[in-house]
Amino acid sequence: MSDFPWLSVLIALPLVGAFIVGVLPRERETLVKQTALGVSLVVGALALVMAARFDTGGARFQFDEKYWWIKQFGVHWAVGVDGIALTLIVLSVILVPLVMLASWSEDDRSGGVDVPAKRSVKTYFALLLTLEAAMIGVFAATDVFLFYVFFEAMLIPVYFIIGYYGGAQRSYAAVKFLLYSLFGGLLMLVAVIWLYPLSSKSTADGGLGHGTFMFDELSRMNIDPTTAKWLFLGFFIAFAIKAPMVPVHTWLPDAAQQSPAGALVLIVGVLDKVGTYGMMRFCLELFPGAAKWATPVVLGFAVLSIIYGAVLAIGQVDLKRLVAYTSVSHFGFIVLGIFAMTSQGQSGAALYMVNHGFSTGALFLLVGFMIVRRRSARIGDYGGVQKAAPVLAGTFLVAGLSGLSLPGLAPFVSEFLVIVGTFSRYRWAAVLAVSGVVLAAIYILWMYQRTMGGPKAPEVEGMKDLTAREKWAVAPIIAIIVAMGFFPQPVLDVINPTVKQTLARVDRHDPAPKTTGNVAENGARP
Repeated sequence: MSDFPWLSVLIALPLVGAFIVGVLPRERETLVKQTALGVSLVVGALALVMAARFDTGGARFQFDEKYWWIKQFGVHWAVGVDGIALTLIVLSVILVPLVMLASWSEDDRSGGVDVPAKRSVKTYFALLLTLEAAMIGVFAATDVFLFYVFFEAMLIPVYFIIGYYGGAQRSYAAVKFLLYSLFGGLLMLVAVIWLYPLSSKSTADGGLGHGTFMFDELSRMNIDPTTAKWLFLGFFIAFAIKAPMVPVHTWLPDAAQQSPAGALVLIVGVLDKVGTYGMMRFCLELFPGAAKWATPVVLGFAVLSIIYGAVLAIGQVDLKRLVAYTSVSHFGFIVLGIFAMTSQGQSGAALYMVNHGFSTGALFLLVGFMIVRRRSARIGDYGGVQKAAPVLAGTFLVAGLSGLSLPGLAPFVSEFLVIVGTFSRYRWAAVLAVSGVVLAAIYILWMYQRTMGGPKAPEVEGMKDLTAREKWAVAPIIAIIVAMGFFPQPVLDVINPTVKQTLARVDRHDPAPKTTGNVAENGARP
């Protein structure tokens, strides 16, 4: 099955599933859910089989396919995965069925209290499958134009999920999300189109001699430094909005507050990774000189995101907005690791993308379960939940501790690698970023104390603990968080070869360790 079109099948299956769900009778809601869940499980199983066949010592892009799409403009249906893209696809296909399982109950009002009394179940699950196809496509695309198509296609299901299944201010949040994303996408489109005539130039002028959007060919071009800076900004701003980084992050807290918690797992856990993935893949490798030029400013904004996001998280009174602001802080760490341009920093950043998806995914799922029970997202409406629902409180504690990167849980390894990798080249940025670790302990533990600890609030009296379905939805994520906290090496083995290739393209090497005294003069002693 070496010629099996793995990635095209993984993209097509959810779309076929969405179509099947769409034509099922509206009143057959159980069948709709079972069909959608079954399709997502098949997609997940195929993706895991594909991942098991990935050769960490082989070519960078594997399972690649290349067919003409729009030949007149050099556009291909071209897909393939390297180590980082593979791990993000696996993250996506694991989370989608768990989100469906968590959203199974028709009484799920995790988007807020003021939601439509009767929402279309089949539309919601069809949108989730459509979103899954777009997420796989955006990480698999090796044609820059195709990447842009999937980048924009993701907006459609997310817009309708927020706009119809969200809370009281769902229309405002959906439009704000769309406008921010379209603005960034427009800038990237200009940069993508600009690449075509540059590639058409003769090799003597730094081009390829033929128009193309293929990533591997564009990465070999020599672009004029001034032009490269403008192109870098076009891509970077789009990715910074998606990430989200301060100061273009404000769409996320509003979207988080209004969205259903299940959809939030995918929006923050996967979609936002497109921003940091794009920085690492396109900003660094297509425009290495411009990336070095912009590094000091980007590092400054990364540190600002870490501190600003953490400080605002401390002051939140809404559970979903609080978790959203923690993500702003965490994405600052990811960007910091990417632009530190060291092997440890970038490996940590790539691993952080995966770990953050599981950690934040668990938090949002549990917050959604709480909102369904209490009909409120306000922290002040909770208290003493651990007495009424001990399993819910216990899993919430593990998910929260992973959010503050407790040793032994998955995010700790990635955050540690980011800080160490940054410290070796930009000490000032690493030292300032450490304050985010301290602030994380404050906002996570204080949130837990206010909601789970203390005397039992009258409002949580009789609150039900996690059901069997809810346990099945969150248990795999908790298991992954613990397992990757103790044994992250298999994932790092997949990521590291891609990191080395990225650093080679940017022409960056790890700083040599500094030595002093006689050891520096006479060499290391036995």
